[in-house]
Amino acid sequence: MNTPDTPHRTGGPTDVIDAWSIPTDQPPHVVRRLHALLDPVERDRADRAHDPAEGGRFAVARGAVRLLVAERLGLAPAELVWRYGPHGKPEPVLPAAAVPLQVNWSGSGALALLALAVGRRVGADVEQLARPEVGARIARRHFPAADAALVLQAPTPADGADRFTRLWCRREACVKVHGGRLAQGLGLPLAGPSPLRLADAAPLGPGPLWLADVPVPGPFRAAVAADTDRPFTVRHRTWSP
Repeated sequence: MNTPDTPHRTGGPTDVIDAWSIPTDQPPHVVRRLHALLDPVERDRADRAHDPAEGGRFAVARGAVRLLVAERLGLAPAELVWRYGPHGKPEPVLPAAAVPLQVNWSGSGALALLALAVGRRVGADVEQLARPEVGARIARRHFPAADAALVLQAPTPADGADRFTRLWCRREACVKVHGGRLAQGLGLPLAGPSPLRLADAAPLGPGPLWLADVPVPGPFRAAVAADTDRPFTVRHRTWSP
């Protein structure tokens, strides 16, 4: 069952980006069923995890992604084939006449996030709340002035951790739109209310990006971003087997 949440608009939207929260702590029979959907490379990675629980979470995330993406493309999950960019960004190999679907996902602890967009590149990130001292140290060292101030001037350590994690998710989502490296996104000015238009995405790539926070459950924060100068609506659902 996929439970729809309230759409989150970016002001006069022309597009819809579908986002699914995927709880990855599942019963053993669900893990086994989703593990069976994986391709050999994914299955090997799940099996080689040092922690069996993390291997199970990986299998659930990748299996659920396969189910959702394959359904959108009219394929069986086992028919779905990925190709990977220079820094590992996955893209589905689209069948003839398929919609130009773009896919990205992220996982952190017991939650994964999948984003799907048509005709524009998309990035997604979910993160468990950072420890306050870790967030403050990274913000001070790597963020631009306005973003660092937002974290360092938070009224409480918990607020600082929340602000840092939101800004980190925005960075990761922007980087993943272009399939770049995280170091390229550390200096992006991303403070401000969601949704946010980033006029200049250098050094990631040309053109503006739009991004929006996604309200995910538990001690997690998440964001999606997409290229081209068109705002979008995030249609958020929670996946369950």
